[in-house]
Amino acid sequence: MPGHDIVVVGASAGGVEALIKLVSGFPADLPASVFIVLHIPAQSPSLLPGILSRSGPLQAAHPSEGEAIQQGRIYIAPPNLHMLLEAGYIHLVRGPKENRHRPAIDPLFRSAAAAYGPQVVGVILTGSLDDGAAGLLAIKRLGGVAIVQDPQEALYPGMPTSALQHVKVDHTLLLSEIGAVLARLAREPVIGEGNHLIPEDMELEVRMAEMDMDALNNGETVGTPSVFSCPECGGVLWEIKDGELTRYRCRVGHAFSTESIIAAQAERLEDALWAALKTLEESANLCRNLAQQARERDQNWLVQRFEARLREAEHRAELIRSVLFQDKLLPTIDLAATQD
Repeated sequence: MPGHDIVVVGASAGGVEALIKLVSGFPADLPASVFIVLHIPAQSPSLLPGILSRSGPLQAAHPSEGEAIQQGRIYIAPPNLHMLLEAGYIHLVRGPKENRHRPAIDPLFRSAAAAYGPQVVGVILTGSLDDGAAGLLAIKRLGGVAIVQDPQEALYPGMPTSALQHVKVDHTLLLSEIGAVLARLAREPVIGEGNHLIPEDMELEVRMAEMDMDALNNGETVGTPSVFSCPECGGVLWEIKDGELTRYRCRVGHAFSTESIIAAQAERLEDALWAALKTLEESANLCRNLAQQARERDQNWLVQRFEARLREAEHRAELIRSVLFQDKLLPTIDLAATQD
């Protein structure tokens, strides 16, 4: 009878340091497979496998598509790919972003729960916003174990705090304590292994992350239509209720927690303001040039018209510039989550 031998870990801002400390506490004979998602920019090479291999007794690597799962190994999601679990192997896919990230934490956690049920242990470490809470809730729904880093120790407590608020967590631990608990859980026989029933909504979300074309083309949806549009593609967002946790997903699969959608909207707003500022400054320059040309031709009525338009463009540009340069007038965008 297997133990809790599928360990999935999610981290974001401050995650490299936390993961180094975490894997240093693993025993060399850990009878489990460890899967890690760290939010990293898509264009950045990942040095994490080498760093973690040097930091603890287990070897870490980016898996290849279809690679068989082995115990005593650490698998790290490659840049710009979701890492999903199937029974016995790893699936890599360039699916829709979740919470503005690919790789993302929730798809890994959700797919692990669907594939392995109560064998799964989910671990949420330091990070901004509320990523990972939905995935950890999926693990608990199918009988798995939830572990959260103590928010007081986390460099960025947002993710651990959100998980504690929305999930009935089994253990809240310091990083130095997690390795020993994982080793103990991996050796404890799982009750009810192989008998878990996957909820239809969870199965559909796993299929969407896998870019299952039947799920995407047949109009299957989770939740109810909301009044909000997807910041990624502009489609309608569907509101999903997981207990007290509210989140959103569009028809093509982009998914957002409440905090991540606010952050995404703030980014789109800033982009729009910069574009408007550029247009107004170009308009002001054009009016200035046209006014000067009219002045040289003694066309005073045209001078007055272009100077009026110039003043109006400069006034509007100054208003937008004041918004852009005063952080308190814009929703806070925490960019730390993308810096690891």
